[in-house]
Amino acid sequence: MRNQRFSAPRRLRNIGIAIPVRARHTTRRLMDHRRTMRLYFLLVASVMADLALCVATDAQAGPDSRETPVPSIKTSMGTMPGVNDLAIRKELPDVMVMNDGTKVTTLDQWKRRREEMKRILEYYAIGLMPPPPGNVKGREIQSQMVLDGTVKYRLVHLTFGPDEKLDLNIGIFTPTNAPGPFPAVIMPSGTPPGASPLPMLAHPPGQGHGVDALLPLEPATSTATNVPGSGTSASTNTAVRSANPSGRRGRGPATAETVAEENRQLFRRGYAYVMFNNNDCAEDTTLRNADGSWAFRTTRFYPAYPNYDWGILAGWAWGVSRIVDYLETDPSIDKAKLIISGVSRTGKSAVVAAAFDDRLAMGAPCVTGGGGVGAYRFSGAGRGSKEGLGEMMKKYPNWFSPHLHEFWGQTDKLPFDENWFLALVAPRPFIALEGLSDPVSLANAVKQSWLGAQPAYALFGATDRLGVNYAHHGHAFTEEDRTAMLDFADKYLRGMKLDRRFDQFPTEAELQAASRPPEK
Repeated sequence: MRNQRFSAPRRLRNIGIAIPVRARHTTRRLMDHRRTMRLYFLLVASVMADLALCVATDAQAGPDSRETPVPSIKTSMGTMPGVNDLAIRKELPDVMVMNDGTKVTTLDQWKRRREEMKRILEYYAIGLMPPPPGNVKGREIQSQMVLDGTVKYRLVHLTFGPDEKLDLNIGIFTPTNAPGPFPAVIMPSGTPPGASPLPMLAHPPGQGHGVDALLPLEPATSTATNVPGSGTSASTNTAVRSANPSGRRGRGPATAETVAEENRQLFRRGYAYVMFNNNDCAEDTTLRNADGSWAFRTTRFYPAYPNYDWGILAGWAWGVSRIVDYLETDPSIDKAKLIISGVSRTGKSAVVAAAFDDRLAMGAPCVTGGGGVGAYRFSGAGRGSKEGLGEMMKKYPNWFSPHLHEFWGQTDKLPFDENWFLALVAPRPFIALEGLSDPVSLANAVKQSWLGAQPAYALFGATDRLGVNYAHHGHAFTEEDRTAMLDFADKYLRGMKLDRRFDQFPTEAELQAASRPPEK
């Protein structure tokens, strides 16, 4: 029998398991070789299963004992019960039961319940946000016509806050084929065309890659040009790299023409588009100072409000509210039809913005993952998906309230869940834009939040205004999502008749089919 070559599968070679690739076989030797191969496969399967169990156990077990804690910030909220004072609650906390146990049955009770829920969410979930500054002003910096004159672009510079020292650049695109005012989609999309990207703090290279952001710090030199001279040097648990100031993931600053082209469907359907760079509100970095505090608190909006413990998601949402302050004065924008959207992490902040600012007529976040639309109690390691409370507290604790970290490993003790954010939007329209093959937004977690918020919408007789749409993609925002968002807005903001449902969740078979790699 002639020589035969057997090559180990790539996945085995990649993890360092050596397998003979050439041998002179008789029939018996060939059978022995096949038995050996089966043993190798069984060994590898066992090792991989153990690794998966370790990862899941790590995410469920709780914080690493070597973590360096973040210094606390004293706020006006005082102290609420900690994780050791709260009971295990497997079910989602009821949005229709007040703190004293009273069942909400009237709109007046719901108003009081909303304030209870917002206070709990600020304390445990997102951190305490400052009040509206009340002094937002806008100055047009430049304007131009794009898309062959069918759309007008304006760069507007906002100022606000204590002594009007805070600022934010926004880009406003409006159609020119109708007089307006236009409903508007607000979305974080990078530095607006014509604005200068702000210098940024560096990102630790382990940021977002499963590295515990609170592990012991080692001094490192930031490459940023705006690290304040506070007497403490920026530090992190490893070396640092420069961050992309444009906020467009390596694509560089956008032009008004390219942004308009990407959003052509909005203008064709009679919508305006408002963009801003979320990093101009709060810098998305896990960089820490020498005392263990977050470096993001030394830049952007945060130094002006030292007695507030708001995380990064709340900072982005607060920035959206300042944009709304200005849009209410802009005659080209229909202030009664403002839509907030975002993707992934900015989708999480869109959820916060929609819940806390009633002037936003509609929320439409996309593929939000852990800390977004999906309920914590039904997501994360050991709960059906790869991104839940434990994963968020390990990778991005800076996005949230400092009080959320202690619930890592004890998710069922949370006094809230993500369904509360959705309920706070009621009766305004809210749609969760999801991807069939998205690995971080678990369909069941989204469905549980959706179901858990339904009673609030039912109080208003508006259960159809809480919607969901699954598009054919993974962790992304596509034209399919944009179409669903505008269809939903046409139906519930503009009163258009539309023969389309927004209450359909995928079956398990559909999810499995979408997750399979395409056949070659």
